[in-house]
Amino acid sequence: MTGSTQDGAQNHGAQDDGDGQDAASLGIRSISVGGRYGVHIGVGALTRLAEHVSEGRRVMVIHQRGRTDLVAEVVEAVRAAGGEPHVHEVPDAEAAKDVRVLAGAWGALGQAGFTRNDLVVGVGGGAATDLAGFVAASWLRGVDVVQLPTSLLGVVDAAVGGKTGINTAEGKNLVGAFHEPRAVLCDPTWMGSMARADFVSGLAEVIKCGFIADPAILKLVEADPAAACEASAPVVSELIARAVQVKADVVENDLTEAGIREILNYGHTFAHAIEQVEDYRWRHGDAVAVGMIFAAELAVRSGVLGQDVLDRHRTVLSAVGLPTSYAGSGWEPLRRAMGRDKKARGATLRFIVLSAVGSPQRLEGPDEQVLIEAFEAVAAP
Repeated sequence: MTGSTQDGAQNHGAQDDGDGQDAASLGIRSISVGGRYGVHIGVGALTRLAEHVSEGRRVMVIHQRGRTDLVAEVVEAVRAAGGEPHVHEVPDAEAAKDVRVLAGAWGALGQAGFTRNDLVVGVGGGAATDLAGFVAASWLRGVDVVQLPTSLLGVVDAAVGGKTGINTAEGKNLVGAFHEPRAVLCDPTWMGSMARADFVSGLAEVIKCGFIADPAILKLVEADPAAACEASAPVVSELIARAVQVKADVVENDLTEAGIREILNYGHTFAHAIEQVEDYRWRHGDAVAVGMIFAAELAVRSGVLGQDVLDRHRTVLSAVGLPTSYAGSGWEPLRRAMGRDKKARGATLRFIVLSAVGSPQRLEGPDEQVLIEAFEAVAAP
């Protein structure tokens, strides 16, 4: 894969971990996002945090509940680098992306006297890093942020690409900003405590990258679906790196979603509608899995995709235990929710669909009856 390197002293200056091992010996793989920042993946990735901490620099560690062990390591790393650590806990999952939680984080920054020279560090799943990114984007019109995603979904989706945001009663991520991190650090061991269902949910975003850009991802999952579901399996690091590379390549060419970046939303229009109708009780990855099935059904019924690729969607997603149908709501609530999606233009719905594996395109204003037929196919058990 282009843009992927083994980290060493010649690559951004590897840090010593205190035991005589630098990033290269720890096997950290770095992926550049447009030359603007790196995503560092591997055991010992936390060693890279010191590069962003200087003497006296305040560092606010915004973290979700239940990661006190990792938070303690982050605090110690900040202190060892001469920084001044502060810690702010936020709720788990989508409950973190609430305006009241956001206001609480702003209050913590204000009370600690944070300036534009200081740093926010996001620790947790995708919701925690989304929130931390928006806190950094909005405080004093922008301070630095380093993201430490602890979930599969977090590293392959939320933490990379500079999208930040919170939810409102009207929809998901309707309030946000583009604010790229200074770095993303991912140690696969941080995912070891994840519930299996949560880890598998994150695979939906990995598989999405396979369908839109890198078919090798699909082949790796198809070759051993059980291994793909185990955070400690060697294939998982390869899947993470490939998914991150797909996103990095897209973001490099389109930071603010003016064009090609829309392909990363494959499956998301219907997925976000499910999440809203279900009051965010559905896991994001589970909703994306069903959303991809809906998009594939829509593409087949619009005459742009073959049945074989639709069938492959169901086979790959089912193989790792992801859902491929949704019957929890009628069509009308979902249709209203999709009408409020960020990708809609006025009354016109826009979807990312495939014409083949690795060939995404935009479908605008599909016939209403075709939309209903695609929904009915997804709603069927």
